Amino acid sequence: MAFKYSLVERRTKPSDPDSEKQWYGTPQSAAPLSGKAMTRAATKNTTTAPIEMEASLDLLSDFIPDQLLQGHTVTLPGLGYFRLTFKSKGAPSVEDFDPKEMFYDVRPVFVPDKEFRKRIQDGIEFEDGGVTKDGVSYRTRADYLLKTGGGSGTPGTGGSEPGGNEPGEEDTDDPLA
Repeated sequence: MAFKYSLVERRTKPSDPDSEKQWYGTPQSAAPLSGKAMTRAATKNTTTAPIEMEASLDLLSDFIPDQLLQGHTVTLPGLGYFRLTFKSKGAPSVEDFDPKEMFYDVRPVFVPDKEFRKRIQDGIEFEDGGVTKDGVSYRTRADYLLKTGGGSGTPGTGGSEPGGNEPGEEDTDDPLA
């Protein structure tokens, strides 16, 4: 199965209105399955009932935050692990450091298992999901080229950095970067 992407034209330096524009690939996410649909699909051809998987996921969703708040890393065998991260402001001295004031952007981070990540990377194929330019969406790259008489740049040569960030923008959510 192919993963759809769209091409979007963006400035290389978003804060500079005179910077050149380039084409970046961005993921086209499909609508997520509901919890019930996901558990039915995941337990298909197994002896596990979908309701058992739902109950297990409910237990995990209660268990993981408790463990993270205690400072633990939570490993999900075969998938990866969750850990807690945050950012911190600086203080002029140790005495002036107040964790309630200095810590911000507290969030859980999921780090995929290397084998899990490799299975996805080795199995991925990309499918043209269209082009968006100046607020107009074209169904495919070929449609865009047909309607615009070729467009600027050579199709297929653009791309985005991992995480789909702007050039020079750090991908802070990817702990493996």
